[in-house]
Amino acid sequence: MDWLRDAPFGWAFLFLFLLSMARANTTYWLGRGIAAGVKHTRFQHVLTGPIYRRAERFIQRWGILAIPFSFMTVGIQTAVNASAGVARMTLVRYLPAVFVGCLIWATIYSTVGMAVVYAWLALGWQWIVAGALVLVIVTLAWIRHRRHSA
Repeated sequence: MDWLRDAPFGWAFLFLFLLSMARANTTYWLGRGIAAGVKHTRFQHVLTGPIYRRAERFIQRWGILAIPFSFMTVGIQTAVNASAGVARMTLVRYLPAVFVGCLIWATIYSTVGMAVVYAWLALGWQWIVAGALVLVIVTLAWIRHRRHSA
């Protein structure tokens, strides 16, 4: 994993920025493309589900600022970008907002995120596996709890 430790900050930042731009814009265009057709299919629940409703409330509260703010959250970033597409937000408004959001995301993950990766790699593979198992168990327990409480 020396290649990971030796990656210059600029290249790591650029890679993460381009990755987030590709993901966010793909999500936007998917949301824009499927909005009309989904309303009459079995996938309609996606547009009325709790995550999508949360994203809509987020956008209604913050307006255009919801796009860059969503890059600082966990759990609604994809839904916010998709709902911007579903709502047919104009590209004149969406592109500058997503550009700023991707800059924020790349900054967070190329600094703090990479520090966490380096720390995990320094611990050794057994701790990485143990951490992944704990994460999977906690996630499954949370999903089960949510299903039973709904």
